[in-house]
Amino acid sequence: MRHIYKYLLPILICLFLAACGGSKVKPKTSAEEHFQKGESFFESHLYDDAIASWEKVRDTFYSPELSMLAELKIAEAYYISERYEEAAIAFQDFLTQHPNDFRAATTLYRMGLSYYQQILSPDRDQTSTENALHSFQELIRRFPDDSQAQEAGYLIQRCRTRLAEHEVYVGRFYLKRKQYQPAINRLEGILETFPDYYYRDEAYFYLGKAYLKTKQPDKATNIFNQLTEEFPGSDYIEDAKELLEEES
Repeated sequence: MRHIYKYLLPILICLFLAACGGSKVKPKTSAEEHFQKGESFFESHLYDDAIASWEKVRDTFYSPELSMLAELKIAEAYYISERYEEAAIAFQDFLTQHPNDFRAATTLYRMGLSYYQQILSPDRDQTSTENALHSFQELIRRFPDDSQAQEAGYLIQRCRTRLAEHEVYVGRFYLKRKQYQPAINRLEGILETFPDYYYRDEAYFYLGKAYLKTKQPDKATNIFNQLTEEFPGSDYIEDAKELLEEES
């Protein structure tokens, strides 16, 4: 036992002296310094590093205003780096926590753009289109005089066009599979929900075709007449005439 103490005692003394040696602990980086680092990283296009710095600011709760600004900076960095899904979530989180913030209009607009960038082709899921549409509509509802409201209006029309194109795709899908009533429901819905859809001639044609398949020639004739009146130059007019001749 004494043999063990002989070697242990010098070690303990060294540890004690090291602890008392007065070595200084480096001060922690302040929230302001983290924020400025984030700014520098952002300017250098190092977006992941910028986000990491601003997350430290956000999580310190040092200053409510600085934390809020860091939240917006994080969302903006996601958007600029084309991480649109994360950007949309970050903008939405900011609006949820600070619905009446003076930057709400711009945040709604940027959130809408984040969803808009995720819009898929007409044959695929349109959740992002719907989210973008709702974001832009909310912007116009809450801030009709905002400078971004006009651009939001243009984007709303584009979103509505994509949703209508999707409904046409689904209607044609049902028609090809001889599911005529579901096809009619979808195509009629387009004319009710999207009366200003620019390519309505296509919807008219396939709806008339579905009416003929379900032995509703009068409805088919009426819808084909609408097609001819509203779109006299449409390529679908000749096809509609041929369908009517085949049924007569």
